Amino acid sequence: MKYPLFVFLSLITVMLSAQHQDKVDFLRAKVDISIDPKLETITGTVTYELKALQKVDSVFLDAQNLQLIETRLNNKKVKTTNSGKSIIVHKTFKANRSYSLEIKYVANPKQTVYFLGWSDDISGNEQIWTQGQGKYTSHWLPSFDDMTEKVEFDLNLTFDKNYEVIANGDLIGTKDLDGLKKWSFNMVKPMSSYLLAFSIGDYHKKQILSNRGVPIDLYHYPSDSSLVEPTYRFTKEIFDFLEKEIGVDYPWQNYKEIPVRDFLYAGMENTGTTIFSDTYVMDSIAFKDRNYVNVNAHEMAHQWFGDLVTEVDGSSHWLHEGFATYYALLAEKELFGKEYYYWKLYESAIQLQELTNKGKGEALIDPKASSLTFYEKGAWALHMLREQLGEENFRKGIQQYLKKYGYKNATVDDFINEMELVSNTDLSAFRNRWLVNKEFPFGEAKTSLVRESEDLKNFFGLQREVMTSSIDNESIIKRYWGSTKSDQLKSQIIKTYFKSLSEDFLIEALGSNNVMVRQAIAISVGQIPLNLKSEFESLLEDESYITKETMLYKLWINYPSDRANYLDSTKSIIGYSNRNIRLLWLTLALLTKDYEPNNTNDYYVELSGYTSPVYTYEVRQVAFQFLEELIGFLDKNLLDLINGTQHHTWQFRKYSRTLLDQLLEKKEYRERIDRLKVKLNERELRYISNKLISE
Repeated sequence: MKYPLFVFLSLITVMLSAQHQDKVDFLRAKVDISIDPKLETITGTVTYELKALQKVDSVFLDAQNLQLIETRLNNKKVKTTNSGKSIIVHKTFKANRSYSLEIKYVANPKQTVYFLGWSDDISGNEQIWTQGQGKYTSHWLPSFDDMTEKVEFDLNLTFDKNYEVIANGDLIGTKDLDGLKKWSFNMVKPMSSYLLAFSIGDYHKKQILSNRGVPIDLYHYPSDSSLVEPTYRFTKEIFDFLEKEIGVDYPWQNYKEIPVRDFLYAGMENTGTTIFSDTYVMDSIAFKDRNYVNVNAHEMAHQWFGDLVTEVDGSSHWLHEGFATYYALLAEKELFGKEYYYWKLYESAIQLQELTNKGKGEALIDPKASSLTFYEKGAWALHMLREQLGEENFRKGIQQYLKKYGYKNATVDDFINEMELVSNTDLSAFRNRWLVNKEFPFGEAKTSLVRESEDLKNFFGLQREVMTSSIDNESIIKRYWGSTKSDQLKSQIIKTYFKSLSEDFLIEALGSNNVMVRQAIAISVGQIPLNLKSEFESLLEDESYITKETMLYKLWINYPSDRANYLDSTKSIIGYSNRNIRLLWLTLALLTKDYEPNNTNDYYVELSGYTSPVYTYEVRQVAFQFLEELIGFLDKNLLDLINGTQHHTWQFRKYSRTLLDQLLEKKEYRERIDRLKVKLNERELRYISNKLISE
């Protein structure tokens, strides 16, 4: 039978992957790339040092839609096939021989490398950054989608000298090249290629040192110098704690943290080089509501669990996410106390139990399990394993595991075996209960919480009394409230039993001036009692953007005659980096009759301007939502919405496409969008044309 060429090449790739690639060891790679941000292309040369472990007649590298320029083996041209997914080198490789493989190529990556801000007129917002996990570095570099191939990567990157270039490893030198600049980075240990990363933008940095002298570089935008401390608060403490708690030295040369715009996730643990969403860049008020501490600790823990020791495949993903989640919780326990740790475990236990109750529980060794399972159930499994083995055996087992599989790959069974050896314990029952079973063992979890946490012991006791008692709930609640000083417990009591609380009780709680307790009241209240109006108005002054946003809206709804006063008192507040309070404020100002009529047009222009691609997708999405509730969209907003249908983040792309579909059902918008086609770029035009035809 004759096969089309692409089928033949795919078969070759599969055969090579199955039979040959494990017989070749790629040791080091020198990567030399230059980037054109306008064309979104990468021109590069990569030279691999490799050793043939056995005789083979070809080797391959993953290469997604790369244009191959030239391939040389030991400095001689060699026959090569480019399938569009792999580069296959056809040559006999002799056993126990070392080779140098040089590949010159051009990449136009559709994913993995993201170019932001290069097509607008805003100076300073230009960025380029990578995301290799789940997207494949092979879109910009001939490399290895298989995580088990670990290589020492050295990266040279040439770019405009006016920007900062950051990548894995030590920056060992720079060189000016006629307006351009070459940055040279050196790694000394091997890693999986999905962890290779770079970020380019307008950055400043602050460097701190760990207790052991490891450099930690904290990057920030030039305009955010005042936000460095609250954003990166406790970074050194987290780093030093993890080294001490894990008992194995940080395994890389240095550590860098870089905020980027419109990142796909909260953060990504590239080797020694965490890239994270700039929505976590914040001031001290925001820190109290939603800070970077947990994400910071999670990505840092991955430097051991995921980067140093890497899973073999998705069935061992617990070794990455469960471990990073658990050690991040331990870091928070160190910073914020024992009860904080157990409340976080309780919150995740409730979520996992709900999943079980819906018949959607998942095994931790299921490669298709959800993030909730891998992260939260994974952390719970380690918490319970530590309780079963004891502190000493648990730590020894972790250290033995990391030392044995460092710079290598491991499976769940490999980890369990190490823990069994150290503790001389059969963990088959633990494995079945926590890793294999789909149901979350809520009973065991609750027993652990009650045994270790005074707060949760009291909370479960309160729940039990309320359910079984014939007296009014508030008298029971008052007894527990008065016997604790825990802000977490009081906050949880309010959220759980708010409808049972009298006005006198609320007055006392509001008078505590505790931000956490007052925030719980702000979130829980619906109809604001007239007798407590002034007390609830005082919440607008709290140092919490959640409280301010919540109460601005609820007071505006509950007391129409005082809307102008509420708007006046919150006029200058922006909120988080997603401008949550400012966007709400503009919307309420436009909806408030006779409020600053001379400024109405300015407020509408400001609100409608936030749909622009120069803003983060979180800002844009909220602006679209508010505008839809007001008077609809200007042509500019429609163009921005069409732009959103091509956005690189799936959440915003999906939102934009859904909203656009709704608008196209209306004749007026359909005709307007049709007229706007002349202003669209090629991708947008193709998308809209197909939509207009299909509708």
